[in-house]
Amino acid sequence: MMPLPSSTMTQMWATMGSTIASFMFVWAIIRQYCPYELRRFFEKYSHRIMGYFYPYIKISIHEFTGDRLKRSEAYSAVEAYLSNNTSKSAKRLKAEMVKDSSNLVLSMDEYERVTDDFQGAKVWWVLSKSVSPGRSMSMSYYPEQEKRFYKLTFHKKYRDVITESYLDHVVREGKEIRVRNRQRKLYTNSPGYKWPSYKQTMWSHIVFEHPATFETMALEPEKKREIIEDLVTFSKSKDFYARIGKAWKRGYLLYGPPGTGKSTMIAAMANLLGYDVYDLELTAVKDNTELRKLLIETTSKSIIVIEDIDCSLDLTGQRKKKADKSSLEDETKSSKERIKEPKEEGQGSSKVTLSGLLNFIDGLWSACGGERLVVFTTNYVEKLDPALIRRGRMDKHIELSFCSFDGFKVLAKNYLKLETHQMFDTIQRLMGEVKMTPADVAENLMPKSPQDDPERCLSNFIQALEEAKEEAAKKTAEEIKEIGAAKEDDDDVQTQENKDVEVQSDLVGNANVSL
Repeated sequence: MMPLPSSTMTQMWATMGSTIASFMFVWAIIRQYCPYELRRFFEKYSHRIMGYFYPYIKISIHEFTGDRLKRSEAYSAVEAYLSNNTSKSAKRLKAEMVKDSSNLVLSMDEYERVTDDFQGAKVWWVLSKSVSPGRSMSMSYYPEQEKRFYKLTFHKKYRDVITESYLDHVVREGKEIRVRNRQRKLYTNSPGYKWPSYKQTMWSHIVFEHPATFETMALEPEKKREIIEDLVTFSKSKDFYARIGKAWKRGYLLYGPPGTGKSTMIAAMANLLGYDVYDLELTAVKDNTELRKLLIETTSKSIIVIEDIDCSLDLTGQRKKKADKSSLEDETKSSKERIKEPKEEGQGSSKVTLSGLLNFIDGLWSACGGERLVVFTTNYVEKLDPALIRRGRMDKHIELSFCSFDGFKVLAKNYLKLETHQMFDTIQRLMGEVKMTPADVAENLMPKSPQDDPERCLSNFIQALEEAKEEAAKKTAEEIKEIGAAKEDDDDVQTQENKDVEVQSDLVGNANVSL
């Protein structure tokens, strides 16, 4: 075959260029003067005709739907999925710090095309954008609104696989990626008078950055392992809770003396599971209705905390009959409907009842959301109403008591980087004789100056244990002395009573003789 002369090639390219230019000119005239409705009419039927011959199906997922007030959850999930699964294959990427994310997120740039495979089906994703019709720069000073959307393309023979399995897979994986990348938050409830606007949330928050973990907690290894296994099992039991017909939530009661690590335990639980924390202040809640609204606004994968619940509600001795100690007022006014009066000026009395709190824990409204922990802490568990802490509401009771020698070894490793030392035997002996909270142990192990080496810190701790032992012995001796003195007083009183009885007997005998 003879090659075409250069003049013929030039003429062919010139003709092609002229044809393309003519087509573009005609298309521009049509877009300028042809009514939008007529163009939409031709486009609609042309798409129908092409559909009979075109073997691919396209699905669009738009960034905003409806009134554009809220970003589409499906769009966000697809964006997270593609940023994690296709960022290595895409050639044009954009980096941005997404809201509530702790990491820089890489995602495909506009008009970038990537492929994905699922169960043998090959699909194509494209990020596109469109401009809203009907707005032009000549009629408005505002720029035209750009609508971004992801377009999914696949062969029609994979319709069932894509619509029934792949899209659910993308949304599920995308949500999990967003949860892993998000910044976890610590929430607290605001008093009702501070959120009059319907758009204002009832919770305010900061970034949750507490560093506590179970590895750094002063607990016995067996107890620590038991708690971790319980938490991890709960987080993976969505199908189990659905099968047995229970809301996906679990209650934990943390009790023990002050300074035993109850708040630290909550932070460690949140860090282990990656949950947000809602710190609920009951004295700032006006009534049961407001308490229910607060519950509705909490998210899944969260821990709802009520610390020192024995101080928040008057739950002491509820539903218990006290013979010879109940006044008429106590009998007529149920302690179930009493809240401690706030001490601060300007605050009204809360009307939250025990019944409202019980419904908050395991009533119908407690099933909203899912994957939620409810944690109560108290220093005096015996003061709480049994109905509040029974199994089913507070499913697991965890006692956090005084520091054991195993707990001390954890703190020594954390504070002094020591796993063993010659002074440990003395410390173990003294800790068997003295009760000391983990907070006190940690304070004594804390270096106070650059000159405080591990040996000096251990010596200071031994000295503190010996002083505590002497103080405990002195206190015990005083108690024994007081008991002895009280017993002597009782003996004196008994002796005097016996003498009085003898005198009365003599008087009665003399009177009988006279008669």
